[in-house]
Amino acid sequence: MSDAIPYRALDAATQPPLDAPAYGSTRKRHPKHPLLRIPQTLTETSAPRFDEAGYPVQADMSQVGGKAALGERIIVGGRITDEDGRPQAGVMVEVWQANASGRYHHPRDQHDAPLDPNFEGRARIFTDADGRYSFVSIRPGAYPWRNHHNAWRPVHIHFGLHGAGFAQRMITQMYFPGDPLLDLDPIFHATPDKAARERLVSKFDLDLTKPEWALGYRFDMVLRGRDATPFETQ
Repeated sequence: MSDAIPYRALDAATQPPLDAPAYGSTRKRHPKHPLLRIPQTLTETSAPRFDEAGYPVQADMSQVGGKAALGERIIVGGRITDEDGRPQAGVMVEVWQANASGRYHHPRDQHDAPLDPNFEGRARIFTDADGRYSFVSIRPGAYPWRNHHNAWRPVHIHFGLHGAGFAQRMITQMYFPGDPLLDLDPIFHATPDKAARERLVSKFDLDLTKPEWALGYRFDMVLRGRDATPFETQ
């Protein structure tokens, strides 16, 4: 008797569409014709090898050169699993975000908000044998994004998950509980299913919280199946 577990296909309502009318820039970015399926090569499915030797861990975004960044220090952690709760070990997790004032450390961000010389806004960590990860950061600020005349993005952190090859990259965003901008954000609401959207909102976690140092937020990610985290790259 086979021990194989059948693949659970994604429910379309749990994932954002390529064209979301309320999210203005998708009108120009999404494909206008049916996608072509191209067979993946061995290199695409099994290379490169992402490990700490070739991609050093950077797990603390709250300082640069020992100098603390401005803003509220936070700890973010969670687990990455498949649809059956099996931990995904060795996943390279890349993180990027705006600073406490809502500005990215990037030349294309010209938002009228201060840059912080002690905050670069990027991290890289790997999951352990139990699929767990964690990093230290600064709670990011909201920022305007010109989707309409008074559009502001909710407070969020970007995640990029890398598997064993170039074709195995998944991108998502983590939001914070209680943010009033969530009700107004077309990117958040591009995922039709309410329960799936809620999986993008982190949870305050007292066990992750470090006394007199930083609040902790838990953000677990499920790679596929009925309870999959909404990803931007499906």
